Amino acid sequence: MADFAISSDLAVQAQLDRLSALSPGRDVLGLERITELCARLGNPQGSLPPVFHVAGTNGKGSTCAFLRGVIEAAGLTTHVYSSPHLVRFNERIRLAGTLIEDDALAAILSEVLDQAEGLQASFFEVTTAAAFLAFSRTPADACIIEVGLGGRLDATNIIKQPLVCGIASLGIDHEAFLLAPEDGVPDMPPLERIAFEKAGIAKRSVPLVTMDYAPAIAARIATVAEAVGAPIFAKGLYGGWAAKPGDADRHLVYGEDDDCYFHGPPPAMPGRHQINNAGLAIAMLRRQSTLQVSEEALKAGVANARWPARLQRLGQGPLTELLPEGTEIWLDGGHNVDAGLALAHHFDGDDKRIHLIIGMLANKDPSAIIAPVQERLASITALPVPGHEWHPASAFGENAAAAADVAAALRAIALDTGREIVLIAGSLYLAGEVLRLNGEMPV
Repeated sequence: MADFAISSDLAVQAQLDRLSALSPGRDVLGLERITELCARLGNPQGSLPPVFHVAGTNGKGSTCAFLRGVIEAAGLTTHVYSSPHLVRFNERIRLAGTLIEDDALAAILSEVLDQAEGLQASFFEVTTAAAFLAFSRTPADACIIEVGLGGRLDATNIIKQPLVCGIASLGIDHEAFLLAPEDGVPDMPPLERIAFEKAGIAKRSVPLVTMDYAPAIAARIATVAEAVGAPIFAKGLYGGWAAKPGDADRHLVYGEDDDCYFHGPPPAMPGRHQINNAGLAIAMLRRQSTLQVSEEALKAGVANARWPARLQRLGQGPLTELLPEGTEIWLDGGHNVDAGLALAHHFDGDDKRIHLIIGMLANKDPSAIIAPVQERLASITALPVPGHEWHPASAFGENAAAAADVAAALRAIALDTGREIVLIAGSLYLAGEVLRLNGEMPV
């Protein structure tokens, strides 16, 4: 299955079976099929509430969570389209604040799949069309759309006039798709090509809010934005926005140009990188005037936003009960170099050793997570990733052990109580399985 989509609801599962049969993980990027599919559905993408469109390699999901948190703290409603799901397919489509119900999901997927006959549309294209159709039929004040892969040729990019666009952190990922040679696209270094693809969401006269990138990356994004007439509002100390921790990390400091805009509570989501993701969301909200968002809503939204499986400490449940009470078990779905560096930074300064339980898809680089935390590792245990091709223990070094599943890996850990922690990482698919097994379903 393309995204291991299963449901306990028989009507939903019948449609997920149809959906999964479309594309076994080898989607071909392009806007032709999604354009035709949406045309058959009456072009629902043209009837959405004001859209916040977010791209990036890492952090785009967290940025969307901050956007949602602030908008809802302002007393407004918003749809959210995100991917992949962790436990239930319904997580991809949030209608005015609530995950789509099973009966509505089954009906909307059936309608879209019927219209997709003969198009050879992909799993993600059908899912995107279904989200747009559901969003067009349900009132809301805003719509937050997370890019699935890349940007320029991503199915979400048929949205013609978003309210504001944002690009989060950039790194190398999905190389087979985003770095493939293409007629009309000049050769360029890999990270510049990634930036070129992400910047493809830029639209004429629509503000494009960006992070702080290396000069060549920033220049590539600026070239794309200038070509379409999109004004850029970049992260930086002057002429842009800035976000940083203040007062011993007890506050988030956000400023524009050289003026401080506010001090607010820090994000509840762990990791210093979340400061920048929160700043990106605030900057996007500040670049628009359609939604009225107070300073109080900005602060409350940032402080209360949650995004599962991103440096999440697991709560009490069947998995955590396998280890001595009080043992820290952290979960993160990161699988590339930037994610590995964020993990290392988060645990920096803590002298506890890390027992790493890792499951990675076969097309990911094992060193991405291992290398940044190598000096802190007490053990490595490799797991299968259900429904996917995955790296065996040998890919993670000669000292890595293998286990059949998460529970077996946890039982095998030899803890020196109080001096070690457990980190489960390497794949969002694995992260979803962990949340399910521990009874922590995303809501």
